[in-house]
Amino acid sequence: MSKFYLTTAIDYVNASPHIGHAMEKILADTISRYKRLKGEEVLFLAGTDEHSLKNVRAAEKEKITVKELVDKYAGKFYGLKEILNLSFDDFIRTTEKRHLLGVQKLWSACQNDIYKKSYSGLYCVDCEEFYKERELINGLCPEHKTKPELIKEENYFFRLSKYQTQLKKFIEKDEVKIIPETRKNEVLSFINSGLEDICISRSSKRASGWGIDVPNDKSQKIWVWFDALSNYINALGYGENSEKFNDWWQKNKNKLHIVGKDILRFHAVYWPAILLSANLSLPKQIFAHGFIKVNGQKMSKSLGNVIHPYELVEKYGTDAVRYFLLAEFPSVEDGDFTYEKLENKYNADLANGIGNLFERIFAMAISYKYNYDDSDDYDSEIKDFQEKTEVVYAEKMNNHQLYEAAITIFSFAKKLDQYINAHEPWRLIKSRHPKGVGTPTEASEDKNPEVEKILATLIFGVEKIILWLKPFMPSKMEQAEKYLKNLNSQSGKLNLFPRLNS
Repeated sequence: MSKFYLTTAIDYVNASPHIGHAMEKILADTISRYKRLKGEEVLFLAGTDEHSLKNVRAAEKEKITVKELVDKYAGKFYGLKEILNLSFDDFIRTTEKRHLLGVQKLWSACQNDIYKKSYSGLYCVDCEEFYKERELINGLCPEHKTKPELIKEENYFFRLSKYQTQLKKFIEKDEVKIIPETRKNEVLSFINSGLEDICISRSSKRASGWGIDVPNDKSQKIWVWFDALSNYINALGYGENSEKFNDWWQKNKNKLHIVGKDILRFHAVYWPAILLSANLSLPKQIFAHGFIKVNGQKMSKSLGNVIHPYELVEKYGTDAVRYFLLAEFPSVEDGDFTYEKLENKYNADLANGIGNLFERIFAMAISYKYNYDDSDDYDSEIKDFQEKTEVVYAEKMNNHQLYEAAITIFSFAKKLDQYINAHEPWRLIKSRHPKGVGTPTEASEDKNPEVEKILATLIFGVEKIILWLKPFMPSKMEQAEKYLKNLNSQSGKLNLFPRLNS
């Protein structure tokens, strides 16, 4: 059984999670569930990044200790597992002992590429990164539109420049494959502009004593990105040199990092360089997703437009939220959230689409007293279309194109609807009820071979849709699957996706 190791970015815990965090976790979860259905052994990791300066300042604002702050919000991020029905296998916090051991071991492994010097630079706390004057836009951080702080310190540096040629070769040849191609080109452009050594520590004083000590120098704390990036190997037991680390990282070629496009540079340039320095295996794929805006604007506390997943799930349910965030827009692009869009998407695709299709088919099968296990004789029109759909669906899912995969599923559902309308099986179903199909009734003992084949074909189609949608909406599809398997004893409607009334 092949191993597939998938990680999400670990999240800053200076505030509660928003739907951008939810989207990334749902994206990773859907890929994980698909891989498991294919029979692969999956290890899905999530976690929290707890040593940032943002956390220190957030704690000061809330007038609590940093430890109290990170404990408070880490719990909310872990809580996404239940409300979003996530299947991650491990959740690492960077304040854990296994992480601390790994960070310090990695630092020591990179020792030949680390040196100390005095430095003056412009530091964005939100990015946790130094910027050159030329990289600013009107004197502001290009990402957060805030003015960086001028920092003058003696810090440790990492020889990133040493790895420019190697990194370029690995990325050009897709040995570290960056998805999508546009992001790959951006990374190559950054590398080609010339890599400079990066600062990888800060004074303990500036860090307010929060963070992981540089080995043998307690006056310095390890830079939060050097600290955070190593979570991917620390969760596997790198610090203890465990067999799990060797099996899932060193020997494993199926390693996927899912991150936001804003932190791609850290994952596609800094992280591989650190791994090369430490003589460790590199990730195989780095998938950079877009952002979610709200009514066309970036989410911001000051604008009061932050959408919280807990509230969203409470209002619409887990699978409705999962489906919208996966199927409304391609994950490599920015998407726009409005409540109206979610409700329209839900009603069109789920209530009036899949839900209505399932109800039509189940109602006819129940009325006819169709035996679920009766036949595997399917109409070639649908069987052939299903086989073509299967190929496209697998291609899209294997390339992490979940939006495109969803479109493929719904094209097949539309084909089933057209098949029903063309064959009008309800007209062929004999029933003792004078009004025919409408409410489940006792069916005639006479079996109609034409009806049998049509219903067998439709049930076959439903089974395929359930299987394809399981990674997207696991709870609802399990509910539909259970209903289908007990079809012969059903008396009431499934009502899988009740219509939302605005």
